[in-house]
Amino acid sequence: MSPPSRRLQTKPVITCLKTFLISYSLIFWFTGVILLAVGVWGKVSLDAYLSLASEKSTNAPYVLIGTGAIIVIFGLFGCFATCRGSPWMLKLYAMFLTLVFLAELVAGISGFVFRHEIKAILGDVYSKAVKSYNSTDSKSQAVDTIQRTLHCCGVKSYTDWNETEYYKQIGIPISCCNQSSGCNTETLKNMTLAETVVYHQGCFSLVTSVMEANLGIIAGISFGIAFFQLIGIFLACCLSRYITNNQYEMV
Repeated sequence: MSPPSRRLQTKPVITCLKTFLISYSLIFWFTGVILLAVGVWGKVSLDAYLSLASEKSTNAPYVLIGTGAIIVIFGLFGCFATCRGSPWMLKLYAMFLTLVFLAELVAGISGFVFRHEIKAILGDVYSKAVKSYNSTDSKSQAVDTIQRTLHCCGVKSYTDWNETEYYKQIGIPISCCNQSSGCNTETLKNMTLAETVVYHQGCFSLVTSVMEANLGIIAGISFGIAFFQLIGIFLACCLSRYITNNQYEMV
């Protein structure tokens, strides 16, 4: 049993640690809410984009939703464990934060190292979707949605459609039109005439240029969020140790 004087000296330290850890847990909980919201938004708004990729890739919104929900639960658990002052709960919380840190670190490093491979895969997937375009299946509808939303046409440019069977039979898809007047089937069947009524910039090049331009910012934010977990791990471990060593109990 620690002397009363030592417990009195330690009490402000524990109170301070609890305040910081509760504040951290609330911020951690809020990041979970953001991930949850982004996952729901991705599922509702980006189905067309995700349907172009493989079956595994279309689970991305569910991954975000699941991750966000888990973080929300453990964020609340961290607040509860801190208020209770339970050493084993705090250790469990620190263990979870460690797993989150390692997962984010591995994901960030993998995404940076394999960014060129990921870009190549996405380019191949989109190219195949354009070549097999028929205006009716889900991937073709996804191509239409991307072209209308991003104001682009084809993979690298609108001339990519010249090599497709759809163009030979019908012409460039109407989703490439940059204006309503003059954009008809006859115009879209002629690559020279179509040049004046369709978007010139390719969809894939547009997306990747934006991604590459912001790669440094994205990497910095990702690693910043990952190392943010270290603060929570440090606070949870310190608080658990102080409570255990001094047999401190909330009254």
